[in-house]
Amino acid sequence: MQFNYEKNRILLTRIAAALFLFLFFTGGSYWETKSEFLAALLFFTGAILVAIASLGRMWCSLYIAGYKDDRLVKTGPYSLCRNPLYFFSMIGAVGVGCATETLTFPILLLVIFASYYGFVIRSEEARLRKQFGVEFEEYVKTVPSFFPRLTTFVEPESYMVKPIVFRNHMFSALWFIWAIGILEVFEAIKEIGILAPLWRLY
Repeated sequence: MQFNYEKNRILLTRIAAALFLFLFFTGGSYWETKSEFLAALLFFTGAILVAIASLGRMWCSLYIAGYKDDRLVKTGPYSLCRNPLYFFSMIGAVGVGCATETLTFPILLLVIFASYYGFVIRSEEARLRKQFGVEFEEYVKTVPSFFPRLTTFVEPESYMVKPIVFRNHMFSALWFIWAIGILEVFEAIKEIGILAPLWRLY
């Protein structure tokens, strides 16, 4: 039986998140004890990346909420690249990794993201190619798959939004911000001595 990357995407993401939290909860940042400046810089960089990712994901949700299976969305962020939601998710994952004040986590999350989501994108695009045919083929010719191209940007003067669907999407768009909040709670627990780090991560 062929593995369905699309259907198992959320499950595998949650498993990766659980593993990430376990490693963070049981470990500690090497840079906290060796370079407070670098630790602070990593956290600040992570916060900026998470903010960009959250705004970007909300922008994508504005365009795709309620239309994902009805039509091929090709304007707004979807005119910059064919997978802007995953692009901003990658930025958010790296941002959360940086917020741990380590270099290990952002690199690890980037490797995991690149290794898995490449399959997800190919699976989704195979489905879109079958569903939309020539329209999708023309879209592929002009808009890059993952990394945005500013010269292809198209924005409509008006756009019909489905408020109920968009509101539901907004919560998932902000989960990177929630992730940093969870990290800070865990960090506070470690700082008051409830649980000492078992190892230090660079």
